[in-house]
Amino acid sequence: MKELIVMLMALLTGGVGPSGGEVGVWPDGTLMDAWFRQAGKVDVDTLGRQYVLTDYGVASDSTCIQTARIQAVIDRCAREGGGVVVVPEGTFLTGALFFRQGTHLHLREGATLKGSERIADYPVLTTRIEGETCPYFAALVNADGVDGFSISGTGTIDGNGHHYWREFWIRRRWNPQCTNKDAQRPRLTYISHSSNVTSQDVHLVNSAFWTNHVYKSHHVRYIGCHISAPLRNVWDEEPQRGAPSSDAIDIDACSDILVRGCYMSVNDDAVALKGGKGTWADRDSTNGPNERILIEDCSYGEVHSCLTLGSESVYDCNVVLRRCHTAAADRVLWLKMRPDTPQHYEHVLVEDITGHSKCFLFIHPWTQFFQPGDRPDRPRSRCNDIVMRRITVATPTMFDVQRSDAYQLDGFRFDDRPLSF
Repeated sequence: MKELIVMLMALLTGGVGPSGGEVGVWPDGTLMDAWFRQAGKVDVDTLGRQYVLTDYGVASDSTCIQTARIQAVIDRCAREGGGVVVVPEGTFLTGALFFRQGTHLHLREGATLKGSERIADYPVLTTRIEGETCPYFAALVNADGVDGFSISGTGTIDGNGHHYWREFWIRRRWNPQCTNKDAQRPRLTYISHSSNVTSQDVHLVNSAFWTNHVYKSHHVRYIGCHISAPLRNVWDEEPQRGAPSSDAIDIDACSDILVRGCYMSVNDDAVALKGGKGTWADRDSTNGPNERILIEDCSYGEVHSCLTLGSESVYDCNVVLRRCHTAAADRVLWLKMRPDTPQHYEHVLVEDITGHSKCFLFIHPWTQFFQPGDRPDRPRSRCNDIVMRRITVATPTMFDVQRSDAYQLDGFRFDDRPLSF
């Protein structure tokens, strides 16, 4: 009876039931909000006065750091009532930039906002990184508590990461236990404590570290973005090592996130759900769940995984990956299970996926840089109600699933038949 009611509600609101092509409901049977069916993009001409960088003394110069001058334009825009900071055609070299309430970023065709290769141009502040709230470097583009913020245009935000990648691999060769944070690299964009945010049409490339990171935010959209970082380096001594940990989109303790029509090809995961790590992660208020995540109509080049839950996740629920094509993913769905963290992933739907991958579903214990603590009452981790259907992915390995006493797997289904691991 409940399923019939949900199906009728979905039909009335433009979707269809759980067995149809368009999912009008989330995997747990709750109705998908109409916000997820909005097709319109942000119209930059409706966002107020446009502040073109070159009108305010910022020169197109790929050799001179322009951080202070660009930040002054952002601050002036906010002070005068808000509007759009416009990057015109040309290359503008900068360190960390901080957008304010009422401001937006627009990159015209042929425009490049290029990140400094000096870590000193990215101040250390309290931020969020790898499942922890801690001091770390700011991103190139930062927006904290900026509701309605948008990044638009067909231009490019270039992280200029080659120097950082090379230094990372040098450090890793010197110390095999070198972590991401040890290498000191900035992210490309960081959106936090914000709502109704849109990134559309832009090229987000060559990030030194994670490309897009969104934390404790809701109703955030990535539409038609091109997100890439090389899988292999451009220098000769280590040609097989590219942009380490250049995840395309990291979703961290968020709700109501839409990724639609994006191209992603990076040297790590495409969309990764974060949220916290550690033996007491579920008791830390800076951590949190990810709920109602929709990824659709995307295409992937070379990525470690199209969709990854973990490795720094506490609770992920109502996650949908649909109508996507992968050219050369290592995996389509990767559930990273940390033995040191209580994790629960449930109500995940993967459907109508085409292309090629080395493996479709991958579940193994994740033990890189983990530190189990002493907690007798730590809940056992669990993955349940994971549904995969209408999959036409050519792969030598459909399921690579390792059982463990640290987690429980149940409710897995493939084309309406139960799977037992």
